[in-house]
Amino acid sequence: MAARVVITGYGMVSPLGQNAHESFDKASEGTSGISMIESFDTTGMPCRIGGEIKREPSLDILEKTLPSNSKIDIRRIEKYTTRPIKFMIEATVEATRQAGLHGNLSIPPKRMGVALGFHGENPSVSDMMFVHKFYKGGNKPPTWDMAALGNAGGYPYFSFFRRKSDVATALMGGIFDCKGPNISIASACSAGAQAIGEAALIIRDGAADIMIAGGCESALNFMGFVGFVLIKAMSEKYTAPQKASRPFDRKRNGFVMSEGAGVVVLEGLEHAKRRGAPIFAELLGYGSSADAYRITDPHPKGEGAILAMRAALKDASLSAADIDYINAHGTSTVMNDQTETEAIKQIFGQRAALIPVSSNKSMIGHTIAAAGAIECVLSTIGINKSIILPTINYENPDPKCNLNYVPNEAIDCHHKRVLSNSFGFGGQNACLAIGKYEG
Repeated sequence: MAARVVITGYGMVSPLGQNAHESFDKASEGTSGISMIESFDTTGMPCRIGGEIKREPSLDILEKTLPSNSKIDIRRIEKYTTRPIKFMIEATVEATRQAGLHGNLSIPPKRMGVALGFHGENPSVSDMMFVHKFYKGGNKPPTWDMAALGNAGGYPYFSFFRRKSDVATALMGGIFDCKGPNISIASACSAGAQAIGEAALIIRDGAADIMIAGGCESALNFMGFVGFVLIKAMSEKYTAPQKASRPFDRKRNGFVMSEGAGVVVLEGLEHAKRRGAPIFAELLGYGSSADAYRITDPHPKGEGAILAMRAALKDASLSAADIDYINAHGTSTVMNDQTETEAIKQIFGQRAALIPVSSNKSMIGHTIAAAGAIECVLSTIGINKSIILPTINYENPDPKCNLNYVPNEAIDCHHKRVLSNSFGFGGQNACLAIGKYEG
């Protein structure tokens, strides 16, 4: 019989807070984490806002976390780590402390693994300009002056490593001594949720007892930002930054890019019980799918979303009648919100008009690879606190989006089972069924 999979720890860094509970509390107050971007010059851009974390992350937290006999040289790994990975490390320290993993020598490293959604670091404009100086385009044929580049000293040799999508899992495995399965997922907005779902399958299959699973992203730099600006995917019309992300509202006009990290410690139930770990929720089911349609648009009838939700329900042995709340993908784009609404109607039928639906992205913005993981954490806390977070900025009902979107204020509501949706750019979809642990 496959192992039941539970959540024994969680952590988060977001524009709303430095940890999971600070982020949840701010979200429950309907606070927005969206502001004017300060980390790079956005002059002349039609979108100049984002969910920016207004501090530089560091590895100092590891000095207080790693055991005295750890072989990890924090200063040595500093040159490999990037802003999103540092956020991930902070979130993971929070989660592993909560799960009681620090200093626990009874868990064999080979039985612990890592699964993360991450896309690597975008190159900086300054790096590209520096490297281009060594291109001799006027030569016949054009050549690179590699000797000069190698001796120049201005280009970090390991820049290529930081741009690899598997750098996060490689570093996390080493830092937290996880020698079991190590998987990296780069599936756009569904990456964090897929990482959690795939990690749960690994535990069910008996290949690991514990998986650190989640996602991180920090694309708020010119090269990460400009592509979405050029395809006009982001909000360009807003009276204030905090009002720009407005999922399901008739005046929505694009998503707001954000940054952060979210992580859960997943564990086989019997393993968690044997070591007396806290249990915050159960990962009941997971479904994934592809639209197989267009790179830039969701399927107009939500076919991929429907497949993912149905698969998650089937995997959890649940029916639509068993779900108490839907944590929507809810990006604030015209097409996503409309197609997700239609997909929910297809799954839930007449209940679709009654079941609470909300989008955390109205407050946090879209953290891309981190989104599904952050929303899994917020769903878990919400189950335990009996609070359903709101969709803020919901002011103008859209006749094409006519569900119960929990407008503007959180509600106190005892709920046991949540369906959390993540639908990725490119048509990659993931859905998690999260439940209250009931023994």
